[in-house]
Amino acid sequence: MKLSTKILIALALGVVAGLILNLAMPDAFTTLDKYVLKPVGTLFLNLIKMLVVPIVFFSIVLGTAGLGDPKKLGRIGAKTIGFFLATTTIAIVIAMSLALIFKPGVGDFETEGAKFEATEAPAVTDTLLGIIPTNPVSAMADGNMLQIIAFSVFVGFALTMLGSKTKGMLSLIEQGNEIMMYLVNLVMKFAPYGAFALIASAIGSQGTEAIKAMGLYMSIVILALAIHSVVTYGGSVALLAKKNPIWFFKGFSPAMSVAFSTSSSNATLPISMKTAQENLGVRKSVSGFVQPLGATINMDGTAIMQGVATIFIAQVYDINLSIGAMITVILTAVLASIGTAGVPGVGLIMLAMVLNSVGLPVEGIALILGVDRILDMLRTAVNITGDAACAVIVDKGEDKHIGTREQEASA
Repeated sequence: MKLSTKILIALALGVVAGLILNLAMPDAFTTLDKYVLKPVGTLFLNLIKMLVVPIVFFSIVLGTAGLGDPKKLGRIGAKTIGFFLATTTIAIVIAMSLALIFKPGVGDFETEGAKFEATEAPAVTDTLLGIIPTNPVSAMADGNMLQIIAFSVFVGFALTMLGSKTKGMLSLIEQGNEIMMYLVNLVMKFAPYGAFALIASAIGSQGTEAIKAMGLYMSIVILALAIHSVVTYGGSVALLAKKNPIWFFKGFSPAMSVAFSTSSSNATLPISMKTAQENLGVRKSVSGFVQPLGATINMDGTAIMQGVATIFIAQVYDINLSIGAMITVILTAVLASIGTAGVPGVGLIMLAMVLNSVGLPVEGIALILGVDRILDMLRTAVNITGDAACAVIVDKGEDKHIGTREQEASA
């Protein structure tokens, strides 16, 4: 049985187990969650997170060094960031449109007790200025992904410029990358058990009453995520990469399954890169540059949640948003996807920024907290799918500059 099949079966069993425990055995769930589900899920997450920083460093260095020509680096960088900004804009427009059509916030919602303490997000300028690390070792210890990426790009660029002088260092980094990929394969053997524990814990802890009350809101977010995945990503893969969207989604499904269970783009990065390279045929140099960057700044799934949540909260509090306010929401969400990269709880912090930008009550976030854990799983899967779609498109675009992989191999 394929690993992806095992993970999907584990996810299905986890959903069933979580529902049974929540509905029939809530007391047993508390004990099982504390002593079995959470420990197993945390162990799996920690095993993956252990590999993230070294994999990002090795892959970005090799990706940058593999791109070689600075013009090539600039070309791929511009395409990647352009794709991310465009798809994030499309994502939030889809989300807001659906929320305006279906009106999930029109009804009786208890807002008196809605309290939410917003964590202040850093200014976009502070984040951009903080991209260059004053201490690369400290950045790696803290897991500051933007700083790690920036340092890795500089190291890769230096290796390219110095050529044969640093051949030994390049070989060492290549060997380090091989070690990390071997460890990813090792950790993935544990994935079905980790996925079962994580999904059972998440479903079991969600009260069915909260899910029923927020059913329409959840449905619209899920519909927007599905439309964006199929139309935006599937369409861009078909039109720009000339590839079959079914081939793309089928090939990338193992990584999507892991993202769904972990709810973390960064934690899923080792698996998503491995899947893109092996199943989708993306060059290591392109995958190593595009996907770590996407895991840090590309948040289409989160943008969809913000779009629906903003309209939902405005409707609950009976506040009419003007066209200008909606444009402000779109611009703020797109900029925030870069400005708050690497901040813990990034989705809700970004939503607080968006609500503040148009004068909506931040306390309204408390209304969606009950179901946010489940939706977070889905939007993470969408986030990493966007990164992979971009990698496939950028990789295809490089064929006309450096030839196909077959031509490269015979050169």
